This record gives sequence, structure tokens and C-alpha cells, in this order.
Amino acid sequence: MLDYNNISMNNISKIRDKIIDIKETILCALKKMDGHRTKLLFVFDKEKFICIVTIGDIQRAIIRQSKLSDAVSTILDTNKIYASEKDSIDHIKEVMFRELIDCMPVLNKNGEIVDVLFWNDVFKDSISDNRPKINLPVVIMAGGKGTRLKPITNVIPKPLVPVGDKTILEVIMDQFENIGCNNFYMSVNYKSDMIRYYLDQLPHKYQIEFFEEPKPLGTIGSVSLLKGKIKTPFFVSNCDSINEQDYRDVYDYHIHNKNDMTIVTMVKTFTIPYGVIETGENGLMVNLMEKPEHTYMVNTGVYILNPELIEEIPDGEFFHITHLMDKVKSKGGRIGCFPVSEHAWKDMGEWPEYLRMIKVL
Repeated sequence: MLDYNNISMNNISKIRDKIIDIKETILCALKKMDGHRTKLLFVFDKEKFICIVTIGDIQRAIIRQSKLSDAVSTILDTNKIYASEKDSIDHIKEVMFRELIDCMPVLNKNGEIVDVLFWNDVFKDSISDNRPKINLPVVIMAGGKGTRLKPITNVIPKPLVPVGDKTILEVIMDQFENIGCNNFYMSVNYKSDMIRYYLDQLPHKYQIEFFEEPKPLGTIGSVSLLKGKIKTPFFVSNCDSINEQDYRDVYDYHIHNKNDMTIVTMVKTFTIPYGVIETGENGLMVNLMEKPEHTYMVNTGVYILNPELIEEIPDGEFFHITHLMDKVKSKGGRIGCFPVSEHAWKDMGEWPEYLRMIKVL
């Protein structure tokens, strides 16, 4: 077990909860990141600092089909850039800015950490985000009735359900605007006049083109109304969840892998709260697993679609996103899955989830 007191550094308090042993599993690293609300961990082998592992490293490993039970050691990028204690602060700042490095360990000649510099500390308010923006269209599916959130959705539509001092619709659109996506197409149906009026009264004016489905058309059917309007890859987002993922990472993955469609998925772990018995011939017990965990990829309701896929959506028919996926697969198309951690995704599809989102539960 690592003795934190033996690590000589100025900012030990900043990384005390961000240390993981090299023999721990990828799933353990993911849970630790979620539990401490961090996107990186410091990997140690006993008392020796090895390198940093980031949420991006884990996402790329999952995409490469690494198992969550694999050791962290199998996914480490040992080519990451670190600073020397001989480097000037100006040089370190220059490297962090140029390489977009969120966290820079400072090492002595023995490879030991003597300090840790974080982006927010180094640049403070002078630089918010040096990463290039993307300006992709965003389609917001805001036409559902939100039946699982009744009775509140008897009064207001689901996109206007409050999350803090904003509606969930504003939170979703703000996240896209922060990365440069300013052109919104909004599919509306249920209580559409209320949605239009609310957005029209806001001080901040979103650039929105509304399109109204004449009847419920499923989770993607109304997008057929956008034929001929969208010429680039575009995001599609449901209106009942918030994702902390920077969607530029998803777009980079989509383009790099030449996908026709990319699904943002969430790594969800379910724990069976009992001892599970495995039996063999004649009912003889083979094994007993105490409260085993099972991990799956869950659809978060956020996608990137190539514009050609709009033509695959039939006009005026009830059509789910799963039907579109089947069409793409049947024609040999590529559907990628970009994983995010469990706590990066917050869903309000039902009352228990909504109450947890607004920190009532």
C-alpha cells in the first residue's frame, strides 16, 4: 500500500484522492475517478510514480475492446509530457498551453513528484479554453410527453423541467454552445407553444429553428423533416439527460474512425445484492460469488449522425433510432460507441433519477 507521507510535494492535498496502484483494474480506476469527480489519476507502483492515467486513456482502451477487469498497467501512455524541477514556470505554462495539458507533474532527477500544477491554478481566469471550437448543428428532440415524470409534465413539458436555476433544455444547449455549436434544430410537439414562449422570453437568445412533428414519430422519425437542411455531421440529443463529457472528444472519435453514426454510451455497473451460486451437473454447487458486479454499455441518448442518414428516415412514419441503427448496419455502415463514466451522465427520465439530479435524494 502506498504511503502518501513518503511523497514529497507541495500540492499533496490536491492528489491525495487521485492516486491508484498500477495493479488495480480499469474498472477500479473508473470508479475512483467518478467517486472523486476527477478525470485523471496518478499511477504508482509501490512508492514509485509511473505516469498519469486519464479518462481519455480509459475511453480509448474501452473502444479498443480492453476489458474493464484488465489492469491499469495495460493502458498506460508512458509518452506523456512531464516537467522537470529545473524548468521555469514560464516554460511549463507554455508547454501546458501548447499541448492542452490539464495537469503537469513536476519531477526531480529521480522521477519523483515534487509539485503538481493544474491548468486552473496556472492560468486562473486568463484563459478559459484553448481548444478549437466546433460549429456542428444540434438537433434537440423536445417533443416527448415525459409521461414518466408525471404529474409535473401535466403542467409543463419535460424540456422546461427545472434543474437548479435553469431548465434542463437550457443546460443541454449551454453545453453545446460552450464548444461552439450555436445552430439548433428543435423537434417539438407536446406543449410546443409553451416551449417557444419560454425560450423567447429568455435574455439569452438561442439560435433555434423549430420543426413540429404532426404526430409522435418515435425517437428519430421527426428528423425526416430536416431533409435538405443539414449538410454536415450533426449532434442529436434527447432532452432528459445531462452529460459532462466534452462532445468535441466524441466528434474527434467519430471523424477519426469514419463512423456513419456514433452513440455516446455510459459504462454502467449493476451489483446483484446477493450471493450468486453457479451450479453444475446434478445441481452441485460449482462456485459462489458474493454480490457480483456486471458492467454494460448504456445508451445515453446523444448521437452524432452523418447527414446522409437523414435520407434513411421515412417521411411521416413512426421511426426509432434503433430502426435507423438497423438500417445502417444492414448496409455495412459503421456505428461507433464512445464511452463516458457513470457519474458523468445524469438522467432525469424518472422521478428517482430526477430527484438525484437536483440533489433531493
